[in-house]
Amino acid sequence: MRYVSTRGGTPAMSSAEAIKTGLAPDGGLFVPEGHPVLATGELSSLIGMTYKERAGFILSRYLTDFTESEIAMCVENAYGGTRFDKQGVAPLVHLDGRLSVLELWHGPTCAFKDVALQILPQFMTEAMKKTGENREIVILVATSGDTGKAALEGFADVPGTRIAVFYPDEGVSEVQKRQMITQEGSNVHVVGVSGNFDDTQTGVKRIFSDAALAEAMDRAGLVFSSANSINWGRLVPQIVYYFSAYADLCRENRIQCGDPVNFVVPTGNFGNILAAWYAMSMGLPVGRLICASNANHILTDFMETGVYDRRRDFHKTVSPSMDILISSNLERLLYEMSGKDAEKVASWMKSLSVTGAYNVGTEMKEHIAKLFYGGWTSEDDTLKTIHSVWKEHHYVADTHTAVALNVYNGYLAETNDKTVTVLVSTASPFKFSDSVAGALFGAGVLEGKDEFELLDLLSERTQWPVPAGLAGLRDREILHKVHATAEGMALTVSRLLGIIPAAEGEIHG
Repeated sequence: MRYVSTRGGTPAMSSAEAIKTGLAPDGGLFVPEGHPVLATGELSSLIGMTYKERAGFILSRYLTDFTESEIAMCVENAYGGTRFDKQGVAPLVHLDGRLSVLELWHGPTCAFKDVALQILPQFMTEAMKKTGENREIVILVATSGDTGKAALEGFADVPGTRIAVFYPDEGVSEVQKRQMITQEGSNVHVVGVSGNFDDTQTGVKRIFSDAALAEAMDRAGLVFSSANSINWGRLVPQIVYYFSAYADLCRENRIQCGDPVNFVVPTGNFGNILAAWYAMSMGLPVGRLICASNANHILTDFMETGVYDRRRDFHKTVSPSMDILISSNLERLLYEMSGKDAEKVASWMKSLSVTGAYNVGTEMKEHIAKLFYGGWTSEDDTLKTIHSVWKEHHYVADTHTAVALNVYNGYLAETNDKTVTVLVSTASPFKFSDSVAGALFGAGVLEGKDEFELLDLLSERTQWPVPAGLAGLRDREILHKVHATAEGMALTVSRLLGIIPAAEGEIHG
């Protein structure tokens, strides 16, 4: 399997080269040249497998330049041992006969990003060996909350790598921020950025396209790569859990193998739901992909109109990991849906950069609408949904999962589609303890308490244990105190990496 850029300006390369490179040199995203399709009987063979076996089975279809033993080693190092709790990597919880929750937050940082970011460092080190890379890989990450900590946890002290994570100063929860700024590791850097996630993500992309900085990096024996879902090595592990959820439904006799299943995915950057589309393209029987947004509902508007327009107000919400107005992974879907028309994709992306918008036209919009349904949830409805799902099912949903559930309820009312459905739960409710506790028990419980005190209150009232990755977080030493403007991120990286001298008092940790 070879990989090409969505913008057509980069020669095809192996999966190892694509993973090592991260973002294509022409600014596009790497995509597979074709889609491996499961043969008759292969889907049913997944039913009796463990999650690790399913991962090896699916990953081998895309990472064809990796040997079977190399993939098995990557999978074991990522998902073996005690990295994920006793619930497993991606367990299903059934709310009723038709609706199940796919919990993706049982890893070390309590968010779905762990599933990909525990294995990406394994891919990266193998890719460096396979491509003869002698330079040190510098991972750059822009995070809206969860990716940063998961990437730090995955790459901390991994030989041959360094990692720099940028987060919007006021755009993450206090728990998410504390998870990052207390991260240990001799090769890690964490930087707060003045602005929102889109400012931060744009700043990272600007660093990737800085030719002068790339030359200075090369002279220093360094090269940039990415752990955001723009990196194919981040996206491909996410395909696995859609197959795994389907196989578990079959194993528990909730569906027959071959029956269609709907997936509801809360998303801002479009990567998580795109992974479901890739699973569908491989032959997973999917009825509808339901794309759930919060008050920053740019994806909902795009699916309804065919116009992607980021020229709008940015809303800080109780579901901050979805507070995004530039959905990078949508570019991959546009490439696929346009018949792999790289020239057309490049023109849309140029229009987005120059004017802030692009229009894919009626035909493309209708093509997408056959597969995807878009909906969004207000802040008030998000909190009401947390309360209602607790009252009805005694299930504690985080703010992002509640967005998805509310959108699903709207979809059900609109379509009366009774297809068995899997709701993708992307974070532990304890990561957003203030919003969840307030929704469940009333705003009065928040008075005089910080997010860390609310962890204990939420656990006491629900009888759900505080995840190990969050317990004791308040008392950990703050190790990273660097801040930058969006325009100054390249300068900050240069100083952190020692390419230019650090300014007095600027670099901490």
